[in-house]
Amino acid sequence: MAEARKSMIKFKPKKFKAGDTIKVDFIVIHPMETGTRKDKKTGKIKPAKFIDSITFSFDGKPFTSMKVWETVSTNPYFSVNMKVPGKGKITVDYTDNTGEKNSKSKKLKPKG
Repeated sequence: MAEARKSMIKFKPKKFKAGDTIKVDFIVIHPMETGTRKDKKTGKIKPAKFIDSITFSFDGKPFTSMKVWETVSTNPYFSVNMKVPGKGKITVDYTDNTGEKNSKSKKLKPKG
């Protein structure tokens, strides 16, 4: 793993029970640089640095994966739906085009 990036996972709605379908939102602070823009100070092209793959898992078992392109905006936001199987842990793993890997996890605690 490279530098730790700020990221966040949220569940919507906040209150849910096993069997409900919820939205899992993930946002990460990442430059998502395309490699085509010039640095205003130096005039040099900024090197490409963008998330290129992301995987959402429940208790270590992937339930959604995505191929991401450099045209996604800075500090990207991803959202997926999932049926809550019960208590567990949601983990989002992502890799960028430079090989930087990061991960974020959050406990899933259904009520009722």
